[in-house]
Amino acid sequence: MDNPKPFLKYLKILGSWRDVADAARTTIRMPEGQKEPSSRWKKRILLAEHSPVRKLLVSWKWSNLPYWVSVHFVRHKYGIEHFVSTQRTDRTGEDRTEKRQDAPVEHECFANAAEVMFISRRRLCAQASPETRAAWKLVVDELAKVEPELAACCVPDCVYRGFCPEFKSCGYAGTPAYAEAVKRYRTVE
Repeated sequence: MDNPKPFLKYLKILGSWRDVADAARTTIRMPEGQKEPSSRWKKRILLAEHSPVRKLLVSWKWSNLPYWVSVHFVRHKYGIEHFVSTQRTDRTGEDRTEKRQDAPVEHECFANAAEVMFISRRRLCAQASPETRAAWKLVVDELAKVEPELAACCVPDCVYRGFCPEFKSCGYAGTPAYAEAVKRYRTVE
């Protein structure tokens, strides 16, 4: 069976940075502000992982995602909702037990910014399956076009932590490319 390549059907931002900034102001007993937050402020609050970042939501939908790759994403359950096309026999007219693990599904999600960063730590890691990494990279690449500060904080766990936490390292953490990635991640302009 030759399945079509997965693709991102859409990515949308729900909520706004104004909402995030106003929630941050609430937490420090300040009145709501009028000006739009700067790029520097956005990156700083994302790196700090303060709770108001959860007011920024990302919604996306994959098409032709292999069922087993979809299962990897469904394992993420805090700060995210999943809507996956059914394989039920009574709904599809096809015997579910005859479906292959790589049968394509539609997988739609919405998640807050904190969860988007967390998913990146797991799914951009070189120890994640290449197919899962590629599917998540579709999301991060599209996100970079509309929310560059958030996309810049979507890094593998080794870059986030400053070391590789895996039992079996891929070796990336010792490379010049890794050092540059850590520097880029930590830079606030």
